[in-house]
Amino acid sequence: MLTLYFAGAISGGRDDVDLYREIIAALEAEGHRVLAGAVAAEHVTASGEALDSRAIFDRDLGWIAECDIVVAEVSKPSTGVGYEIATARYHRGIPVICLYRPAHTSRCTAMVSGDRGIELIEYTNLPELLPRLSSALAKYTAVRPGLPPR
Repeated sequence: MLTLYFAGAISGGRDDVDLYREIIAALEAEGHRVLAGAVAAEHVTASGEALDSRAIFDRDLGWIAECDIVVAEVSKPSTGVGYEIATARYHRGIPVICLYRPAHTSRCTAMVSGDRGIELIEYTNLPELLPRLSSALAKYTAVRPGLPPR
């Protein structure tokens, strides 16, 4: 199975934390290793973690370097998530799958929806999303026991 880095808004608001937890639990139930940090933590508020910002930066970029694929829920705009997506795609050559609920915001940012190298999955609810996300991830595990060279 794959090692995934899951990204979602923290400072932009914690309205979706239960959704993040459900997605992460489903991915783990499929056997994937999910590095999620504070995004799914109960104790973390929109103010962020109690850790020093440099420690968070180093930890999260370390996890991105360790992962096979970044899965990012982008329905709630987040500068941090955008930074993580760009780091994975353009600095590390790591594939990115973005999850987006059109009803949640007026539109997905063009920097995500316009990037032909990002797989964008639009969805309305979790039962619709999970099989589509599993299918997207299966394409990577079918290539080889890991991923194409970066």
